[in-house]
Amino acid sequence: MTPVSSGARRPRRWSPTAYLYILPAFALFVVFLGVPLAQTVQYSFYDWDGLSPATWAGLGNYLAVLSDEDLRGSFVHALVLMVFYAGIPIVIALGLTALISRAHSLPGMSVFRTLLFLPQVIASVVVATIWVSIYSTDGLINRTLEVIGLGELARVWLGDYTLALPAVGFVGTWLNIGLCLVLFLSGVGSIEPTVFEAARLDGAGLIQEFLHITLPALRGQIAVALTLTVISALKTFDLVYITTKGGPGSSTTVPAFEAYNRAFNTGQVGSAAAVAVCLTVVILVVTVLIGRIQPQEDEA
Repeated sequence: MTPVSSGARRPRRWSPTAYLYILPAFALFVVFLGVPLAQTVQYSFYDWDGLSPATWAGLGNYLAVLSDEDLRGSFVHALVLMVFYAGIPIVIALGLTALISRAHSLPGMSVFRTLLFLPQVIASVVVATIWVSIYSTDGLINRTLEVIGLGELARVWLGDYTLALPAVGFVGTWLNIGLCLVLFLSGVGSIEPTVFEAARLDGAGLIQEFLHITLPALRGQIAVALTLTVISALKTFDLVYITTKGGPGSSTTVPAFEAYNRAFNTGQVGSAAAVAVCLTVVILVVTVLIGRIQPQEDEA
């Protein structure tokens, strides 16, 4: 009788019992996410104010997303926020990671990391309220400008048509630097210290060490950071609602706020549903594209 090789894979047997373990989670998913999502898609094909009988609109609400200047502008604003929420925090966090990986033994580094991550554990409503105070006419920024002799630069930051959106985006930058830094430092911690020591003995500087050792090792963490920060930028609502309510004018409207405003303030439930569906599709597409830079198991 031929012995079975220890390395041979045994055929997997289908067992219905395994599905019983995921049934509760799947039921919760269907009830609290699947059904509302299906209803949102259904509403998006109707003109409905939430009270009177709905009328069939077909693809009219989706065509409005492309033709309505305010709706198009809200998606453009979300793209701008992606720079502040994802691009800038990741670049800054990578720079800090390169410095900390060389100065990890300096006293106070744990306190420094904690302070940078602190915004992540503060409720977003509290964060928005704090920054409204900072950006106010007699807030910290304007008072600091006056103290250093630059009072002519003081302004109502959240009421400026040009600067309101970057002002909101800067809050996102402040929020996400700590998250990105923690992810990158965890990735650096998985690199053998002897690799850095060998590179330094060979005369590698900070930039060479970062480009040839740290950055390639952080592909997975960068993909995770991009996914989390880009999604947070695209679905931003509470920060915009508390700080500017989409103003001044429509200069800071974003898709999530536009969907809320149309559904609960202007009685355009069908249009709001179409915006929400389009936003969901954009998030899914962006997430899939970002996932392509995630290293595969055979590359790890």
